[in-house]
Amino acid sequence: MAIATEPTAVRPKRMAAKKPHPMQDTLFQRYKPHPTAWDELFQADMSPHDCGCVLVERLGNLHAAEFAARRASADLAFINQGITFSVYADTRGTEKIFPFDLIPRPVPVKEWNVLEVGLVQRIRALNMFLDDVYHDQRILKENVIPADLVLGSKGYRKEMIGFSPPAKQYIHVCGSDLIRDHNGQFLVLEDNGRTPSGVSYVLENRAVMKKVFPQLFQDCRVKRVEDYPQRLRSALESVAPKNANDPPCVVVLSPGPYNSAYFEHSFLARHMGVELVLGPDLFVHEDIVYLKTTRGPQKVDVIYRRLDDDFLDPEVFRADSMLGVPGLFRAYRAGNVTLANAVGTGVADDKAVYPYVEAMIRFYLSEEPLLKNVPTYICARPDDLKYTLDHLGELVVKAVNESGGYGMLMGPYSTMAQRAEFASKLKADPRNYIAQPVVTLSTCPTWTEEGIAPRHVDLRPYIVSGTSTWVIPGGLTRTALVKGSLVVNSSQGGGSKDTWVIE
Repeated sequence: MAIATEPTAVRPKRMAAKKPHPMQDTLFQRYKPHPTAWDELFQADMSPHDCGCVLVERLGNLHAAEFAARRASADLAFINQGITFSVYADTRGTEKIFPFDLIPRPVPVKEWNVLEVGLVQRIRALNMFLDDVYHDQRILKENVIPADLVLGSKGYRKEMIGFSPPAKQYIHVCGSDLIRDHNGQFLVLEDNGRTPSGVSYVLENRAVMKKVFPQLFQDCRVKRVEDYPQRLRSALESVAPKNANDPPCVVVLSPGPYNSAYFEHSFLARHMGVELVLGPDLFVHEDIVYLKTTRGPQKVDVIYRRLDDDFLDPEVFRADSMLGVPGLFRAYRAGNVTLANAVGTGVADDKAVYPYVEAMIRFYLSEEPLLKNVPTYICARPDDLKYTLDHLGELVVKAVNESGGYGMLMGPYSTMAQRAEFASKLKADPRNYIAQPVVTLSTCPTWTEEGIAPRHVDLRPYIVSGTSTWVIPGGLTRTALVKGSLVVNSSQGGGSKDTWVIE
């Protein structure tokens, strides 16, 4: 017999609370600044710095999904315009689209004005240093800088002794790398006075930002960078030889399309309205440089050269160079052509000479430096070498003539094997290395796969000098896209941001 029972109550299942999808958040809703680094956009309490108030207000109203759509639009613009760089060591292919982050890095105009004056001061001293070491060598005779450090530099060119370029201007384009420490103070990390690259990305970044966020520029009053090509051409024309054409004939000399910065070479030539040339396009006759054209030879007055000293002239430097122009240095010494930057500027951006730039400013200008260097150990000094070897796990060690993040040991992130390898290198050739304490670079909110997160940044302003000096407002903000990384170089996986000097 069946027994009737009370029906069992069916309890409704408890549904887990849905977490909001990050793409449904507004842009900065989940952002957490780095615990120890200076944040370029936010203060510790998450209120924006004064110069970023409008920027945060406008961008902060965007949902992450909408921002991602605009980011995709920016990426497409970079692809369509072929904005690339090359990484020779990458087995996946050398040609890369330059990673660009859409959240700009703001700099208040009052702070920028101080930086600008400090950079002009620095370039004046560096230029006077170059003129001195190739002539009277006063700074060496008075033991302000050790003579063997300068005369033994790979960038020092004995061929330049006694020669003065037009207007005694050696460095026509300089890119000085700035970092901001945890207190928010800008420091100079290094100077790039040979063939500094990256300015084309500054201009292309700005063009893309104007397309993606046109209203923001009206709201934020951002200083212009678009004048750079005209400023550069004017500066180059101002230091043309006395026997130059009117107007002077300016060309950009490139190593060719396999060079990592070839996009920039062609970009600058196009926007300056001058010819982009390779070595075989030029020839020298009776100490005068000519460009081969369909109308016959054309006299060249100024060469903005984007290849290293070694490859400029096979008659004087590397005999196996196929990139340069035979007789070019002879025409240069005869005063018939200007080379920008001048031959031999490498001694001024030697990383072992860099620690003395503050002393140069005091020596040549009788002024106190407005911008400070990062404290540096010069391994050519026995005491500095010993300290570096004893503290390899705490320091950043750099080869003095390398760039792009190569030839470097990040001590705190290195293995025992890597430290042992660098110890051997230091002992074998101490002159080739410097060491610096690890500086926690400032951070800026950056788009990542997990949402907006802090990433470390530096800043490379470009200083253009002819008979006068001009600094592009802002410059290239390079971004370490890998979480926790302090290496911002594009060759090491870094990207860039637009730098906004906000009035």
